Amino acid sequence: MSKESGVRRVCEYLNIEMESVMAIGDNLNDFKLIQSAGLGIAMGNADDKLKQVADRVTALNEEDGVAKAIKRYLFEEKDAV
Repeated sequence: MSKESGVRRVCEYLNIEMESVMAIGDNLNDFKLIQSAGLGIAMGNADDKLKQVADRVTALNEEDGVAKAIKRYLFEEKDAV
């Protein structure tokens, strides 16, 4: 089982489309999930191959990239990166 298949199963259980999922990752084990999510976000320190398939790139881990992505794309705070 991959991260993508696990999230897909949860979506099916909750009757949510993958297009409604925001996924954030930094490594190639996140590749399928980032590619399949409605909004795939790579961390600033992510592998370059992951950044290429991601819809957006956020800040580094050390710069609170996950929090910034959540603020930007879930709460629409445009000053977050």
